[in-house]
Amino acid sequence: MKILGLFLTFSLIALDAYSVRLKDMASIRGVRENQLVGYGIVVGLKGSGDGKTDYTSKSLQRMLQTLGVSTADATSKNVAAVLITASLPPFARAGNPMDIQVSSIGDATSLEGGVLVQSPLRAANGNIYAVAQGNILIGGDHKTAGRIPNGAIIEKDFAEDFSSRKMFRVTLHNPDFTTAMRVVRRINGDLGGKYASAKDSATVDIVVPATYEGNAVELLSLVESLEISPDLIAKVIVNEKTGTVVIGEKVRISKVAISHGDISLDVGDKKSKGRSPRTVLMDKGASVGDIVDAMNALGVEPKELITILQSIKAAGALQAELEIL
Repeated sequence: MKILGLFLTFSLIALDAYSVRLKDMASIRGVRENQLVGYGIVVGLKGSGDGKTDYTSKSLQRMLQTLGVSTADATSKNVAAVLITASLPPFARAGNPMDIQVSSIGDATSLEGGVLVQSPLRAANGNIYAVAQGNILIGGDHKTAGRIPNGAIIEKDFAEDFSSRKMFRVTLHNPDFTTAMRVVRRINGDLGGKYASAKDSATVDIVVPATYEGNAVELLSLVESLEISPDLIAKVIVNEKTGTVVIGEKVRISKVAISHGDISLDVGDKKSKGRSPRTVLMDKGASVGDIVDAMNALGVEPKELITILQSIKAAGALQAELEIL
């Protein structure tokens, strides 16, 4: 059956212990993007702009007044009001360009061919950090949103004196006490002293050694390249819509017997006799992966297998967290 083949293909079992660079499993506190937002006017549209939207006409009127043009009616179907969004990269410097996204907020039907007029971009604190302007590029059939590559110029530095900091905080993407302690031991081992300490399952603080004072970039380059073996909880994730099952490496099943229709599952008694052809016999401590393989060999439907896994969990024999999507 095709659906069984698909189910078997996407039943994933984690491999043995592996190592991951710290930079791929954690982030340095303060080293992140900052969101910017702005309001602007797009001109040059071919009759596809806002109609008699009040805020669009008033915005156009104010813009014309700043250019020395006074008018009582600034309504035009060639103009559209838009929101501008962008992500200011870490350590941004004045003069650097960045991409922006532009989205219509009125009743315009298309921004294709439009030009964004100079507009300020603000951070959450209300300060202006960039100015945007340029020709809008539309991709696909969604005509009321587009982007402008390098459409904004950063006007203000958004950074502190990073290299002179005395302490750094590392935040794990997937909090885990065992992983946090492995990070601490690895960092201290490579730095040759007790410089790292775990504050909780997600936070590791690093005190800058005297040999790296004023040279934090070199220190963090060393730290983020360290390879750590992350510890994972035993977990089974089931997607009932697609029949996908993702199985963690440490998932095990205790002794249990289950009957589902003409299917019998017996874990912990592989010597049993007199069973039907649709009987699965396994040793105690069998993995969920073993059960998935056996069930697929019997031609079990994905929904049946999901029901069986749920029943094993309800009986307390599935030694793992079961998450249903």
